[in-house]
Amino acid sequence: MPKPKILVVDDDPDLLRALRLRLRANNYDVTTASDGYAAIAAAQRERPALIILDLGLPVGDGFVVLDRLQKSDTLAGVPVIVLSARDPQTNEEHALKAGAAAFFQKPADNQELLNVIRVSLGTGTAQPAAAWPS
Repeated sequence: MPKPKILVVDDDPDLLRALRLRLRANNYDVTTASDGYAAIAAAQRERPALIILDLGLPVGDGFVVLDRLQKSDTLAGVPVIVLSARDPQTNEEHALKAGAAAFFQKPADNQELLNVIRVSLGTGTAQPAAAWPS
């Protein structure tokens, strides 16, 4: 059985590296993009099962990416989890209305994030995860 593919979109190379390691340790195939344009191109090319998306991106912010995904015949059904340092007071509701499945404020609790990934992918209910590598 192939591993579910997750596209992680963020312009912070340290965060990309950390998420890639943690997700791979939990049996996910991971691909990354660091700006809005690359995110759309990677999503079309890779056909991920789920996308983790930052809002503050160069070359088209996360809301532009969300809009483009929602308007795509092939990508509209892909769950998107927003992971952002932006103020949740003003951005969480906007992200959810724009089609995001969930919103997390950075830094996200790794266990909660993994649980929402599992539920969003339909691979189980929220449960304790394998230990995250440090």
